[in-house]
Amino acid sequence: MKAAWRAWKHRDDEADEQQTTEGGLKALEVAAVTFANGGETVGVYVPVFATAGAGGMSVYVIVFLALVAVWCLAGRYFATRPLIAKALSRWGHILLPLVLTALGLLILVNGGAFGL
Repeated sequence: MKAAWRAWKHRDDEADEQQTTEGGLKALEVAAVTFANGGETVGVYVPVFATAGAGGMSVYVIVFLALVAVWCLAGRYFATRPLIAKALSRWGHILLPLVLTALGLLILVNGGAFGL
């Protein structure tokens, strides 16, 4: 949310836009976000993979790879549409954190996390 607010607040700054497009994200920042987001994934999938046999593991791998291919094809399809690509390039850095935050809250609410 903080990054979305900062991006919205400085949306007209040319220097800030030039820095993001030229410099990109630093490898350490990407690694930190990946590490922070991976903790719950490891906690969920290790028990699942430990109890699935070789056949179950094969099914998981095949389904995972097939769905990654679907996501990649869908992403390519939408990114190559001029209207959608223009909207994503302009608003994506604001919309993505908002959508992910809303999705996380929806999962927490539907999972009963606030009723403990």
